Amino acid sequence: MNDLRKQKTMKKYFKKAMRSTGVIVTLFMVAVLSGQETKKVGVGTKAPKNAEVLFDGSRDLLDKKWTYWEGPRLAAELPLKWQIEKDPVDEGTVVNSNDPSAAGGKYGAADMVTKTKFRDFRLHIEFFVVKEGGNSGVYLQNRYEIQVLDGDKTKHGMGAVINETESPYHAYNGIGKWNAYDVTFRAARFKNGVRSEKARVTLYFNGQKAHSNVAINKVWGGINSGLDGGGELTDTPGGLKLQAEGHDVLYRNIWIKALELTKAETDF
Repeated sequence: MNDLRKQKTMKKYFKKAMRSTGVIVTLFMVAVLSGQETKKVGVGTKAPKNAEVLFDGSRDLLDKKWTYWEGPRLAAELPLKWQIEKDPVDEGTVVNSNDPSAAGGKYGAADMVTKTKFRDFRLHIEFFVVKEGGNSGVYLQNRYEIQVLDGDKTKHGMGAVINETESPYHAYNGIGKWNAYDVTFRAARFKNGVRSEKARVTLYFNGQKAHSNVAINKVWGGINSGLDGGGELTDTPGGLKLQAEGHDVLYRNIWIKALELTKAETDF
């Protein structure tokens, strides 16, 4: 009888232990999967359901969402001459910024901008520099440039909020590899037509925080660079712009989510 009771007792303890182990394993798997689903920065980050996909590799979406920026130096004519090409590393297709009208580094001649204009937003964009010295740029609100320039580690270099911050060159994966910018941007605020709060930006470069809630002082580059270049800032939204400089710089997986940031804080 005693042996039988011991066996029954041991079976009860064993069942409880197994149930506890199962709960722990389940919780662990949920945590892992949740972490995968909520990955928010770096190469390969997918657009959340409430974001707008700006480029998915297709010609149709490119022509639907983008156009040439009609700046004073515009030399290109629609349809867009930015070519769809095979992804050099992964499956799928990408777009090449090497528009023939921008040959020789003639920025502003064939820059591509979204038709939709934005104020505050969360942005994800991936780029691939094919050759040494490859040059392009990501313009927030078609005003403030996040530099794409291989080999430059200065305030005018890779990953810099151009002329405002140092280049986080250490985070750059280098030529022949995909890189990602993840951005939260808050537009400048105005009262009675005068700027009362500067634009602010937080940037992750390949998953590493590079700039945290940086205040942006001005639009650099003059009238051929973007909206309000060479003049006073205006309280108007602007599109996301990609710069053509006559170099093979590829882009893919571009998405944006409009935000309403009441406080002057972009950190995430």
